Amino acid sequence: MSNAKNLFGLGVSLYFWGLMDLTTTVLSGSARPLTEGQEDNLSDKLHQRMKRSWVWNQFFVLEEYTGTDPLYVGKLHSDMDRGDGSIKYILSGEGAGIVFTIDDTTGDIHAIQRLDREERSQYTLRAQALDRRTGRPMEPESEFIIKIQDINDNEPKFLDGPYVASVPEMSPVGTSVIQVTATDADDPTYGNSARVVYSILQGQPYFSVDSRTGLIRTALMNMDREAKEYYEVIIQAKDMGGQLGGLAGTTTVNITLSDVNDNPPRFPQKHYQMSVLESAPISSTVGRVVAKDLDEGINAAMKYSLVDGDGLDVFDINTDPNYQVGIITVRKPLSFESKKSYTLKVEGANPHLEMRFLNLGPFRDTTTVHISVEDVDEPPVFEPSIYFVEVPEDVEIGTTIQIISAKDPDVTNNSIRYSIDRSSDPGRFFYVDITSGALMTARPLDREDISWHNITVLAMELNNPSQVGSVSVTVKVLDVNDNAPEFARFYEAFVCENAKAGQLIQTVSAIDRDDPQEGQHFYYSLAPEAANNPNFTLRDNQDNTAWILTRRSGFRQHEQSTFYLPILISDNGRPVLSSTGTLTVHVCSCNQEGMVMSCNAEAYVLPVSLSRGALIAILACIFVLLVLVLLILSMRRQRKQPYIIDEEENIHENIVRYDDEGGGEEDTEAFDIAAMWNPREAQLVVKNRQDMLPEIESLSRYVPQACVMDNNVHNYVLAKLYEADMDLWAPPFDSLQTYMFEGNGSVAESLSSLQSVTTDSDQSYDYLTDWGPRFKKLAEMYGATDSSGALW
Repeated sequence: MSNAKNLFGLGVSLYFWGLMDLTTTVLSGSARPLTEGQEDNLSDKLHQRMKRSWVWNQFFVLEEYTGTDPLYVGKLHSDMDRGDGSIKYILSGEGAGIVFTIDDTTGDIHAIQRLDREERSQYTLRAQALDRRTGRPMEPESEFIIKIQDINDNEPKFLDGPYVASVPEMSPVGTSVIQVTATDADDPTYGNSARVVYSILQGQPYFSVDSRTGLIRTALMNMDREAKEYYEVIIQAKDMGGQLGGLAGTTTVNITLSDVNDNPPRFPQKHYQMSVLESAPISSTVGRVVAKDLDEGINAAMKYSLVDGDGLDVFDINTDPNYQVGIITVRKPLSFESKKSYTLKVEGANPHLEMRFLNLGPFRDTTTVHISVEDVDEPPVFEPSIYFVEVPEDVEIGTTIQIISAKDPDVTNNSIRYSIDRSSDPGRFFYVDITSGALMTARPLDREDISWHNITVLAMELNNPSQVGSVSVTVKVLDVNDNAPEFARFYEAFVCENAKAGQLIQTVSAIDRDDPQEGQHFYYSLAPEAANNPNFTLRDNQDNTAWILTRRSGFRQHEQSTFYLPILISDNGRPVLSSTGTLTVHVCSCNQEGMVMSCNAEAYVLPVSLSRGALIAILACIFVLLVLVLLILSMRRQRKQPYIIDEEENIHENIVRYDDEGGGEEDTEAFDIAAMWNPREAQLVVKNRQDMLPEIESLSRYVPQACVMDNNVHNYVLAKLYEADMDLWAPPFDSLQTYMFEGNGSVAESLSSLQSVTTDSDQSYDYLTDWGPRFKKLAEMYGATDSSGALW
């Protein structure tokens, strides 16, 4: 190995380290030996120093070495090494012993592993020279760097790819779309290994890319999203400035043309035909119209409106924001009898426009909608739709208070029948004439009990009872003066024995259930029979109250302890009504301050006392009377006992179900008909039918026995009718009898004459003889004969 290689390594600059005051000489360029003068000068300087220092190269080594031998990196040398092997070189630091090794005698460094600059660009190591014999350091430990020199071994990479971008359709040429960036891991400061150039491999002629910046732009004008929406563009990045031999990488850019409002809406139909029932409620849907728009999103948003036609005030149109359709709805009630069809002109327009595309418009379109109104059988309609009636409470029964009018709105104009919804008039105060609709009173009205009646009148078509209309009738009962005033409460007064004349003992007031419009005003006076009462007098205060005053003094409890003073109370109504109330006045003993002490009269001792014998006689008479009363009651009870019919023994209504036809004279097991004519003499034990239990119990228990007015069925039925009339909520007790031995499923088949042969020839009824004894009478009636020819 030449001296140049030993001194400089791989042709890299040589550095000499001496003492701190020694000037460092740097040689760069190609490897070359020192001149003779330089060697002498250097030798003189080194021999003048007390301590020598390290001598080695600053090393560079190429990456990606693929040879089989270790790669020589450089040489370490100390000026104390005289070449006799007494110096031992030791290498430590990053990669020492793993990546790099050193010859401890010569100081030669070799790389034993493949180096990659992209993984690590330099290694920092430390070197030391030791005395081989003593192991004593000959020089202080020094640090040096091995740098990895780059080669072009990495292609450009798009770290953010693949890319997704969008650009508005119809964009001008040169509109920026997206910028792509490729990264080359090679050293950008060494050669052209990391100099990248961009080009487009796929996507022309629609797009272009800037070779230096990677910015993608549109390259074709008037690109239409409706024609083609998605584009796949492939971009290449190549290093070495794009020269031959450079490495390349590619990425995909998915570009979408975003929508702009460049397409006006158009109705696919110029005429729509729709129909709607005349009974359709307000806001119900009639039909839908839609205008097609090739755009999407907000650019396809639609606004529908009615611009012309004869149904602008009858129909309305709304826009469904989700599906962009126009929904035609009913705005006012429809009537087939008034108008059978309507014509509407509907407009659909884009509310969001772009000024640069207005020349492609107009962005609106119209269509015509014909709507036919279909007739339905409508319930009767009342005119007016609500009634308010005022009626005085003293109106006579049967008085017509209002004429309720309804008509069939259909063309057929069916007849109307009126009735009252009984749930609205449970007291049955009113009645409506079934044909004229005259609303009349059926019971006396009393404002003080019920002042308002809210009833519902029903109108039903005669030919179609399912069509029923209703109207609310509010009846206000007006007040008349039919209630006399009376005391507000029970009045009881007290007067002292030492009371003076003119002393107030009670203030009275009155109430009246009537409510006159001018207000209540009462007049008080003593009743005619007490007009000249010597004890008390009355003063009307003219404020609906009156005072009761004493007329004299000197009341005595033992003379008269209680006085009853009748007071006449009159109202101001028309006619004037009055009533008499009684004031009870007790005479009491009072102290000097007028405080009541006692109102009970002192008891007086009877002059004659009853003996013990008299008391016993009185008690004996009372006992005898009690015995007589009990005896009389017992005798009356025994006389009535035969006429009482127990509820469980009542046989008036044993309603039973028969699963076969009656057998004529042989059917005697149901009940005894004689009991219906004389129920009071009925046997205690009822003869029940043995072949079947009754399906419904006797209902006579629900009829009060007091209503059975006579011993015949007629009066019994009348009693039942009376009970039903008095009980407003009693359900009707009906029974459906089922007979299953006639018709196509029975042995006798159908007994109906509807399918009989209509000919003049005689029909044979001989088959009746095969039906058994139960049809013997029927066979005799039709002259059927048995097989022997004799009449059966």
